[in-house]
Amino acid sequence: MKQFSLIFSSFFFPGLTWKIPSKTKNIFLTFDDGPHPEITPKVLNILDAYDAKATFFCVGENVKKHQETYREIISRGHQTGNHTFHHLKGWSTPAKAYLNDVVKCSKHLESMLFRPPYGKITPLQINTLKKEGFNIVMWSVLTGDYKINANQKKLLKNAIKRTQPGSIIVFHDSEKAASNLMYLLPRFLEHFAKKGYLFKVI
Repeated sequence: MKQFSLIFSSFFFPGLTWKIPSKTKNIFLTFDDGPHPEITPKVLNILDAYDAKATFFCVGENVKKHQETYREIISRGHQTGNHTFHHLKGWSTPAKAYLNDVVKCSKHLESMLFRPPYGKITPLQINTLKKEGFNIVMWSVLTGDYKINANQKKLLKNAIKRTQPGSIIVFHDSEKAASNLMYLLPRFLEHFAKKGYLFKVI
């Protein structure tokens, strides 16, 4: 995924949530692609250490396989969202098949929040999902934790630089992102906690 310009993205994709207006120091952490039976619990423990709440955009297939981990997310006071059942790419999936996959995911979690995998979604898919009542949540800061060979210090620096009150931040609780995630998350939280920020659910 690429870091979109927030202004550019909001102009061409109106009606999607890219940022949450906030007059106070609130940040909205999100985690995509879980739940994962080993990585997600580690994330939950790190969040607890900073009294941070987050929104987890879950893949239905993973929720079905790891129901105990999913229930742990809920029990710790976090929010969940729909990330399709099979982690589909919107640009290469017909609108009807895409909606069916989202609906299938909905059978395993109760949430009207939705984030398209890879950030790829067509105008027709957007309109179809909005008619069904979904709030399509994108992001304003992409941490890049999924970049396997990336410089972790640079990822952290960029994430901190781009974050401001109301920012929606994307992390991934997945095997691919695990190493970078475990480096970035506690340092990101520490930086903003010291500045008096609160970490809230969407």
